[in-house]
Amino acid sequence: MMIPDAICMQLSRYDAILNDTFTRWWPAKLILSVSAVRAGISNSYRDLCYARDMTTNTDAEPAGKARLIEIEQYVDGIRAGNRAMLARAITLVESTNPAHQKRAGELLQALVGDVGKAHRVGITGVPGVGKSTTIDQLGINLVEAGHKVAVLAVDPTSTRSGGSILGDKTRMNRLAVHPNAYVRPSPTSGTLGGVAKKTRETMALVEAAGFGIVIIETVGVGQSEVTVADMVDMFLVLLLPGGGDELQGIKKGIIEIADLIAINKADGDNQKRAERAASEYRTALSLLTPTSSNWQPPVLAVSGLDNRGLDQLWGQVQSHRDRLTATGEFEARRQNQAVRWMHDMLSDELRQLMFGNAEVAAALKQAEINVHAGRLAPSAAVGEIMDLLIKAIATQP
Repeated sequence: MMIPDAICMQLSRYDAILNDTFTRWWPAKLILSVSAVRAGISNSYRDLCYARDMTTNTDAEPAGKARLIEIEQYVDGIRAGNRAMLARAITLVESTNPAHQKRAGELLQALVGDVGKAHRVGITGVPGVGKSTTIDQLGINLVEAGHKVAVLAVDPTSTRSGGSILGDKTRMNRLAVHPNAYVRPSPTSGTLGGVAKKTRETMALVEAAGFGIVIIETVGVGQSEVTVADMVDMFLVLLLPGGGDELQGIKKGIIEIADLIAINKADGDNQKRAERAASEYRTALSLLTPTSSNWQPPVLAVSGLDNRGLDQLWGQVQSHRDRLTATGEFEARRQNQAVRWMHDMLSDELRQLMFGNAEVAAALKQAEINVHAGRLAPSAAVGEIMDLLIKAIATQP
């Protein structure tokens, strides 16, 4: 099936249209429905429309044959801040099609000189802590101060249906329609810690498009959130005022990797409780080893709803960058993150190669059965699979 060029271009403009029209004029419930539809059409759009892009562009092609979108067109469009081209490029890097992945790699390489100038901030917190409300207000503060802000909002994917609501634009209704902001919902697709598999590549694309601040909003909290902390410059944890178990379990694990803690909803009757919780966390943090010897994580009480304390919060984000830049730690952290990104991508490629080869996949399934039954040692099973994988790599065309 060949999708007409006009339809593909309209679909690729989905994010820009939702930013500029839907969230401005449509009722919130209707926008939520449109966001859900996006989850349903994304796979078919990607497969059909990007199949067109992979078509070879030659003079010998028959009339009506889809034209190849050249890498240079992507690059020029992204550098010019073309939202439709940016949305289309993000869909390209999110595709699991091997041909698309190859082109995505070429695109990212072409933009490598445009990446790395943005300030990257990860924000996480328990459901209901007010992440989206806080990010919306913080983002508005930043764009009104002259910054360009991109928000990569990672939504949970259902383990049963595979669907995702992708409703962050409805919760960031002001930021989503601002001309100097770009909000991109993305399903987790079951990825560890709520970080979409291609978040790093998407972050590189929005940086190349000129967004100087990139905020990654992640799902939930837990030890797996180290994935987020390892791809940003500062990791901010939002918490609710409370008592008793404040420092227990999952929260204790997450504050150990936080660069900044903010007790949110410090408004109304909650203000005193928030200040008390902030004091408790300051005491707790003094007993933990910070992630950097050059920075002691501060604890603030803020209100995203009332825009209280957010200027102070952003001041701490800037102070963190200034402090680490002065000591050389900022650049070293970025370099180490790039190397780990390479390792992660290499692991993904090897995994795809393993499961994409019918002989290796079949052998792996049988090995799992044998290991489960106790007939084969795990180390021996790994050896057998690796031998087959090496053979498969060697015989690839």
